[in-house]
Amino acid sequence: MRIDLHTHSNVSDGTQRPEELIEAAAQAGLDAVALTDHDQTAGWAPARATAQKLGVGFIPGMEITCQDHQGISVHLLCYLQDPEYLPLLNELEISRNSRVIRAQRIVERLAEDYPVSWDLVSAHCQPGATVGRPHIADALVTAGVVESRNDAFANILSSRSRYYVSHPAIDPRDAVRLVLEAGGVPIFAHPMANLRGRVVPEETFHDMIDAGLAGVEIQHRDNSEEGKKFLTSLAKKNDLIITGSSDYHGAGKLNRLGENLTEPDMLQRILDAGSGSQASL
Repeated sequence: MRIDLHTHSNVSDGTQRPEELIEAAAQAGLDAVALTDHDQTAGWAPARATAQKLGVGFIPGMEITCQDHQGISVHLLCYLQDPEYLPLLNELEISRNSRVIRAQRIVERLAEDYPVSWDLVSAHCQPGATVGRPHIADALVTAGVVESRNDAFANILSSRSRYYVSHPAIDPRDAVRLVLEAGGVPIFAHPMANLRGRVVPEETFHDMIDAGLAGVEIQHRDNSEEGKKFLTSLAKKNDLIITGSSDYHGAGKLNRLGENLTEPDMLQRILDAGSGSQASL
């Protein structure tokens, strides 16, 4: 089986509707795909319906933005959680609101030097979608400042840029606990993506494992080779689920569907552990 467990639609920061994403997954020869939009599950229903029509397995998921005690960003994938679990929904609402405030502040800083505005950014974000830096990157492309999202994130929108603004987010340990309470399976997304910025220290991994972290995403283009070795060793020592994924965003990133895959036995462990919602396989 060809299984990709990390993709985004325009419900968050991808460029395709959920239905279009599933159609692309079928064309890419995937047997199963997870939709993991940022802090949102609104794309599940249309994605599942299209997957069933096309004979593609569908795993409902989400990506939660967190921040550890050192202020380092942590992205937590989760699968098969209850989309109506109120404590988790409340945290996601706080996160979405803080994302808007953060994005507005970034745009204010950028507008001092570049022809961008909040209206231009909003035009690149679907109504109700989780706004984020990718939408600002799209606005920069439209304004002719950069050629692509990747160019924007490599410089102007990087965490090292003077335009960067951090925002408060849930502690990853608390996020892990909430996902588990919601019947979901928490997986640490691209944990060693050092080109994106600082990566968490080893103690954060162990704190998350102690809280119930189920697995780590190892095969991802942004994880360093040294980081993959560390993660593989960590997974073996702690019996963690290992996943591989594309982190596909449509035209928003170079990442291609199926460029990294998850083994069927690891997907089965996720299916066995999740109880908040059902996959369609």
